[in-house]
Amino acid sequence: MNKHSKLARKSMLIFGTALLLGTAVLSGCSSNANNAGTATETSDPGGGIDHSKPLTITVFNNAANYQGEQTGWYGKLIKDKFNITLNILSPQVAGDQLYKTRSASGDLGDLLIIDNSQLEELIPAGMIMDMTDRIKNTEYLSKYVDNHFKPFNAAFESINPEGKIYALPTFVSDTSPTTYSEEIPYSSPIMPWDYYKGIGSPKLNNLTDLLNALKQMQEKYPKTPEGKAIVPITLWKDWDNGSMENVRWLSNWYGYEQPDGTSTIQLNAKGDIVPLVDDNSMYKKILQFYYDANQMGLVDPDSATQDWNKVAEKLTNKQVLLLWYSWQRGFYNTIERGTKGDGNVAVPIADTHIIQNSDAYFGNGRVFAIGSKAKNPERIIEFMDWLVSPEGLRYYTNGFEGFNYEKMSDGKFKLTEVGQIAFQENTPVPEQYGGGGYQDGQSKINTMIMSDFVVDPETGEFYNNNYWSSTIEANKTTLTKEWQNTYNASTPTEYYQKNNMIDIVPNINTSLGSDSSDIKNKRSQISDYVKNTSWKMIFAKDQAEFDQLWNKLKSDVVGLGWNDVIAMDTERAQKIVKLRTDAVASQ
Repeated sequence: MNKHSKLARKSMLIFGTALLLGTAVLSGCSSNANNAGTATETSDPGGGIDHSKPLTITVFNNAANYQGEQTGWYGKLIKDKFNITLNILSPQVAGDQLYKTRSASGDLGDLLIIDNSQLEELIPAGMIMDMTDRIKNTEYLSKYVDNHFKPFNAAFESINPEGKIYALPTFVSDTSPTTYSEEIPYSSPIMPWDYYKGIGSPKLNNLTDLLNALKQMQEKYPKTPEGKAIVPITLWKDWDNGSMENVRWLSNWYGYEQPDGTSTIQLNAKGDIVPLVDDNSMYKKILQFYYDANQMGLVDPDSATQDWNKVAEKLTNKQVLLLWYSWQRGFYNTIERGTKGDGNVAVPIADTHIIQNSDAYFGNGRVFAIGSKAKNPERIIEFMDWLVSPEGLRYYTNGFEGFNYEKMSDGKFKLTEVGQIAFQENTPVPEQYGGGGYQDGQSKINTMIMSDFVVDPETGEFYNNNYWSSTIEANKTTLTKEWQNTYNASTPTEYYQKNNMIDIVPNINTSLGSDSSDIKNKRSQISDYVKNTSWKMIFAKDQAEFDQLWNKLKSDVVGLGWNDVIAMDTERAQKIVKLRTDAVASQ
């Protein structure tokens, strides 16, 4: 999941609510306002489309953490409504070779959730269906064509000169190109509030202070109340792409991001471009941080062998002290725990200066597309149209009305007691909705076309339940109040803005060009070498070995074609800088 890396979330609720994940990891669900889970009439939800024959859609999905048939409550829902079964193919589960093998065969799948760079390869290869005419008469998708879908597709001008709609970007917000709506940055230091208070809430001036605080917490809180070992920092390999993902996102704390579509550079808000292997790069700074942490006994010994699913289990059990993705709070935080002052919250470090992308007005690095050989494309379009409908968005983000949430007298929604904990507790789902555990049955598509930062026309509030007025009110817990009093701010975003500790930059989602076969080969070799060496450096026996590995890395990547790849990435970064300047000027 990268992500996840690519979600956008909004205003005031870091503290208590059951944050239902959108991107990147485990997806949420959403619901119809009218007893949605019992819809079993499949005859004609779209008007004129025959649903009498079962249809299995093969979904090639870069965002999925699961491979196989969609089962559980979401599987029953779409089976009852559309007579559709989703068969998900996940490179994150099966490995990168899956894309190479299936694309070489000329048939990647029916519904494709792929990266922008892959789209650039597949359109010229004739493997993507033109959706331009098919979405003209849709009820919901058609509303977003002019402001979102056309501008995105037009950016692929070299391979799409006619501006056809071949793909729909993911996690599209409906705010503005320069708005940041979330209450907490996507990546920032997050820790358990009760444990942090338990060591005296020491001021964190830098990463050294953070390590010392983690050590103190480790010593005072070695195990959970259930007897499970607590680890200060846990890492995992299966999200690594161009570089080590767990290093990439902590670099954001100090103002440098690695733009999607690049693997050799980091970029700051001013437009400065720094090679990943530069001695002064944030990539090296964070590697040093993890090395230091490991030397202090703070890094989970399972890190080199575990996958994301194991990490998620530890987060659910509150076995991890340092989190850095905003959505990771959702594995543990609940309103009930918040009333006791228990939960994961932002703990700012004084010398950080975060780089944060704005809302994903034009989407976020991946797309929904239809394979050119897909059968029954009209049924796939119908399903995609439903995904962005109020009913589809409610199911994806919030579950079932009457089970996860309920309508109040003012017409707005409120989470039920079950809805506040259903994700964390994997609450059993009533048989009428499909049975099984709630989290187990969530949509394994694990990504959205329109994000939950679109306004629900029925309530006038975002689909994201963290930003419902009812949730904001419910989150006025001990945890919330103590955090706000401590930091003199309503939200982490407000705190970082008030203290000049964050740069918000326009979220650029565009065509950066695809790699030639030569560059692709060189990039692959360099990326593998960078990732493998990064892991070795973190677990080096001493500083001398750490430095030796780094110096060897800097030297060896040159022989693998580093100069050619970084020239390409620099050109792409310069395009991003220009587009950001243009976006600011247009507001």
